[in-house]
Amino acid sequence: MTARELVLGLAQGSREAGTPSAESARSAIVAFLRGLGWQVEVQRFRFSTGALLGFPVLGAGLGWLALLDVPLLLLAHVPPWLALVVLLLGGAGLALIVAGVSLGWARLGDTREDANLVATRGGGAVRRWIVAHADSKAQGHSMAGRLVAVWVVIVASLGLVALAAARLRGPVGVGWVAAGAAAATAASFLAGRGRLRGASCGAADNASGLLAALTAAECCGEGVGVLVTGAEEFGLVGARIFAQERAAALASTDVVNCDTLDDTGTLYIVTHDRRGDGLAARLAAALGALALPLRRRRLPLGIFVDSHPLARGGAAAVTLGRLTWRTLRRIHTARDTADALRWDTAEQVGRALARAD
Repeated sequence: MTARELVLGLAQGSREAGTPSAESARSAIVAFLRGLGWQVEVQRFRFSTGALLGFPVLGAGLGWLALLDVPLLLLAHVPPWLALVVLLLGGAGLALIVAGVSLGWARLGDTREDANLVATRGGGAVRRWIVAHADSKAQGHSMAGRLVAVWVVIVASLGLVALAAARLRGPVGVGWVAAGAAAATAASFLAGRGRLRGASCGAADNASGLLAALTAAECCGEGVGVLVTGAEEFGLVGARIFAQERAAALASTDVVNCDTLDDTGTLYIVTHDRRGDGLAARLAAALGALALPLRRRRLPLGIFVDSHPLARGGAAAVTLGRLTWRTLRRIHTARDTADALRWDTAEQVGRALARAD
């Protein structure tokens, strides 16, 4: 069985982290890698599905803060500083709650078990990790919808702060307050759509990245490790666990994370810091041979990828992704199916990574 045949089979159904389908997919990947001569360790961990509730909680909290601030903005006899104090204190408390939910401190949702697959070959040290997450998820909005929601939340938050600051000079006009309240309501609604809903085959996100990593595994030799992370869609859990428990394995290594490799659009090399910039420059030569539109950039706001916690763990880390706005509109929905891809880019990138210095 080839990497393409394996991944096409996996992309026929959902692989939501912590479910039997994810475990079945992981077993197939282990068998494939071991058949190629790789030693594969299964690094198991537990996680909470409540991490996905962080953004909906943020939206709901923003809506309540707007509701509390409306009378403080309009009433002339209320101290002019009170609207700003309520907003800042409420915002700080909301930030703590959202952080607790997103990082698993507050146990919302159910607890599941998932795992990373850590594959090495030979007994030598790993100098480069090729990474891809295997899990998929479906939400009430697509990735494009989430990005829109993030920006609406930002605009609504800044608008409320501006209104509260303007209140220091006197009561604010009803029209401006109504606009701020409407923006906060829209932000609350859009953020609330981030809950799990339905199922996705996760073809672009991230069977395509998995195909690139496994194609590289078919070709590369010693000195390269393959890390297939679990529960990426629930807050990069697998990558964070690997970075925490295997810090020595990351130090002084390169990490190339493959996440969403569609067959159209620009191929992005996404970096997080100067170490990643150096790796991106070295990879650009190998990837440039593919004759694809190529661009280096920092990670966009509202998108989360496994290379970020691995970079913080001490590696020079980048993420490779090829996508368009149309791709983002499919991701995290039932429309992210195998028949929407040709899979050529994923294989080409995998072979290029196997050849890259």
